[in-house]
Amino acid sequence: MKVMVGGTFDPLHDGHKRLITRSFELAGREGSVIIGLTSDTFASAKSHPIKPYPVRKANLERYILDQGFPASFSIEELNDRYGSALDAEFDALVVSEETLPIAKDINILRKERGKRKVDIHQITCVLAEDGRWISSTRIYRGEIDEHGKLLNEP
Repeated sequence: MKVMVGGTFDPLHDGHKRLITRSFELAGREGSVIIGLTSDTFASAKSHPIKPYPVRKANLERYILDQGFPASFSIEELNDRYGSALDAEFDALVVSEETLPIAKDINILRKERGKRKVDIHQITCVLAEDGRWISSTRIYRGEIDEHGKLLNEP
């Protein structure tokens, strides 16, 4: 199965790891995963600082290789919220609760372009110790670490 997933992945936290792991599980041994990694320009809209694209890409590659996932993978630069997902031939898109609306938009736009609908697989967001989502913004604010452990008491 050919699977797509996308994000900024900075810092690479447990929620991102769940998203990536699920993508590789769906792809299976003979499948492939295409990871859209936001460009520096596109990521600059974030409310917190972002590491440069080459650093984020290297961190992502290191994590994937360390996990030993059997499926092949490639990383492509995302310059907008859809990337190649509007025109590429693939089977499934893996998203979080937060990015589910984008996946639905992708299928609408694919239909308008005469492309077949892709399956959408939504993971649940990973919760921090306080029961709120782990997010890059919260990590950059110093509220939690990449595993959701509280760093500062509210």
